[in-house]
Amino acid sequence: MVNVEKSENQEFLEKSIHHLEATGFEDIKADMEGYETPKSYIRKGHEEKITPDIVALKNGRKYYFEISLKSDKPRLLKTKWLFLDTLSRMNSNRFRIITTRGHYKFTDTMLEDINLSNKEPIKI
Repeated sequence: MVNVEKSENQEFLEKSIHHLEATGFEDIKADMEGYETPKSYIRKGHEEKITPDIVALKNGRKYYFEISLKSDKPRLLKTKWLFLDTLSRMNSNRFRIITTRGHYKFTDTMLEDINLSNKEPIKI
């Protein structure tokens, strides 16, 4: 999710966190009140911060989760996803997309556009 849209979608973010807790993830960090904020990265040449929506651990491996909801800024979202995917592969971590009904087509199109079509989104 882009920073502008996070305040509008707090409910789905909470639902995603509860789903992850139920599936065995621990030490969950989320970009919302009540949770520790994940580490942010600053884009070189820009003043925008890139912060993963959710970071969690499972079996000693770090997972980055991004919430995929229809966005007015798909280009910024694609940049964020590519960065997080690259970062996770560099450090032998995992990157996953979480989406919900009504946003499947948007998510699939975005993943195809940035050649991440091998990623299967988690559907909640």
